[in-house]
Amino acid sequence: MPGRSLHSVPTPPSGPDDGPRVVRTRDPARKQRILTAAADLMARNGFHAVSMEDIGEAVGITASAIYRHYDSKTAVLVAMFDRVIDGLLAEGERLAEDARADPREALLRLIDAQIDFVVRDRDVAQVYFREIANVPGTDRRNLRRKQRLHIEEWVHLLTEWHPDLDDASARTIAHCAIGAIQSTLNHSAGLPEERLRELLHNAAVAVLSAV
Repeated sequence: MPGRSLHSVPTPPSGPDDGPRVVRTRDPARKQRILTAAADLMARNGFHAVSMEDIGEAVGITASAIYRHYDSKTAVLVAMFDRVIDGLLAEGERLAEDARADPREALLRLIDAQIDFVVRDRDVAQVYFREIANVPGTDRRNLRRKQRLHIEEWVHLLTEWHPDLDDASARTIAHCAIGAIQSTLNHSAGLPEERLRELLHNAAVAVLSAV
């Protein structure tokens, strides 16, 4: 028809039976729900005993829906670990780079962040220590690198607090303090959370004070 272009073609009118148009939106919290469910299942049953179907059932979605976010069960594992260690690393970097912060107070905050990881994210922490070998080599090396960077933040603050302390000694003390906190992952303390946090905090402070 003369004078008509593609841009002037009218939109067909809606028929009497046409319903409202449904727009599908992604659930922004779904990825976190997948990671939480996976951590719970893997902490109880082990990595190899858990399938994508199991994770999907726990979340209330199909396994194919998980693949829209993660291309494999291993990718779920890596994302689970990255989320926690990136959070610890970011907090440590912020504290270590604050020139106005008191190093002892900054270390106390690092202790509490580590306790949060062990208590609040206990499932993820347990899965990390049991299943790190199932992470592909490149991802595992990346995680280990982030761990080392996090330890160096403790070392930096320890040597700021005790200027006469050498790096090797500070690194040993940092590992001991973190180890004291993480020791509770090997058993069920059976304590109220507030009391458990208090004991872990005091134990870590005692290690750091052993200088």
